[in-house]
Amino acid sequence: MLTKTITTLALSAILAGTALTATAADYKLRATANSNENDEDYDGLVVFKNYVEAASNGAIEVELFIGTQLCSNGAECLQGVADGTVDIYISTSGGASGIFPYVQVLDLPYLMADDRIAEQVLSGDFTRTMRDMALEDSGDAIRLMTIGNTGGWRNFANTKRRVAEPADMEGLKIRTVVADLPQELVKAMGASPTPIPWPELFTSFQTGVVEGSKNGITDIMGMKFPDAGLQYLTLDGHAYMGALWWMSNETFMEMPEDMRRVVVDGFYALQQATFASPKRKSIQAYEDFVAGGGDLYVPTPEQKEAFKVSAAPVYDWFKANVTRGDVIFEALTTAVAEAEVEVNAARAADLN
Repeated sequence: MLTKTITTLALSAILAGTALTATAADYKLRATANSNENDEDYDGLVVFKNYVEAASNGAIEVELFIGTQLCSNGAECLQGVADGTVDIYISTSGGASGIFPYVQVLDLPYLMADDRIAEQVLSGDFTRTMRDMALEDSGDAIRLMTIGNTGGWRNFANTKRRVAEPADMEGLKIRTVVADLPQELVKAMGASPTPIPWPELFTSFQTGVVEGSKNGITDIMGMKFPDAGLQYLTLDGHAYMGALWWMSNETFMEMPEDMRRVVVDGFYALQQATFASPKRKSIQAYEDFVAGGGDLYVPTPEQKEAFKVSAAPVYDWFKANVTRGDVIFEALTTAVAEAEVEVNAARAADLN
């Protein structure tokens, strides 16, 4: 009897192994983020991987490459997506602007008032419009799957003084990336744009090469910028830090429709995770900033409106100087107006 039981168990194990082999992943997706495991991008990818592998019943396997194993910057990684050596990649607007300049519309200041408006806009037809534009411009090679968040909101921070209104920005040397739009914004505020590579920013604050930046609080605290003298932070919330999630269109379209649906739903789950992650992480980051002696200032509605008025010339510059800038600007502002109507109606209904 014992021998028979052992034989039966052995046979069951063999059959189970055979079944496992037969149901091994039919599709493997290589996903990369040039960040680290403390980043919102990683949080989103973990949720995506878990959802897609479970919902596909193991037919899709997602391999995560965090850092620069597959590619090291926006241009290189997006070329990898186009070539098919990378299946999924997340970029900031700055990282993708060399190929799709109009994605910089996400950096235009003061267009979206808060998280609720931004999340509604990025979950709707605006993202589909940008997807169509990117597919057209890449010869149907690079597909925008969703837009999430990577770091909350950009705010002005500096080493010199409290900035309560645009006049307080006068003369400050503000770090920007090497892109026209953020430099135009800084100039519109009366400050001096100074392009500095991200790895050099800490030392640049210490030495006075730059005196301020445009960053979210989690980046500021993660990089320990207060230790370099960055002690003044103004919560003007001038730009929502959008995260653009790209996928090889060939890889996506070669999947059957049921698997594409799983991937699409996976990116929805990823988007929701990246919307939520900065909200939680920013709580401790703000507490740590203040505990370290940082000056945290929230502009009044009148002061925030003054910032918006000062930044207005950047809108005209964008529409006139960025390829297809007028088209994407119209798409975003229309989506924002529609979101404001819907969100405000929902808010009003919930007050009664």
